[in-house]
Amino acid sequence: MSAPPTGVPSIRTVAMPADANPNGDIFGGWLMAQMDVAGGTHAFGVAGGRVVTVAVDAMSFHLPVQIGDQVSCYCTTGRIGTTSISVKVETWVKRRHDGREEKVTEGQFTFVAIDQDGCPRSVTQPAD
Repeated sequence: MSAPPTGVPSIRTVAMPADANPNGDIFGGWLMAQMDVAGGTHAFGVAGGRVVTVAVDAMSFHLPVQIGDQVSCYCTTGRIGTTSISVKVETWVKRRHDGREEKVTEGQFTFVAIDQDGCPRSVTQPAD
């Protein structure tokens, strides 16, 4: 088993009961939303300003997330286009009951840099 990526995660949170089904497993949509926030935060830094999600190009769920697990999303920049940024997001958990760290999901998100009017702008162009 591999270890989580080195460095600081883009976000870290704890899975709560309101985010789970009756069996205590966290909803995939909640997890995907956390990954979108993490990827967007990362892309904002790369683009130097506002970005919007335009695609989730791939998503794989490997293991369930349970109530109380500490959820960390790690991001790496993929391709940078004229207006777009591809971000790989790996989500790892630290299990509440035994402290084990496991990769639970990964995805590829695409963001587009936008200006103050919501129109696409060059990634290399300063934000307004």
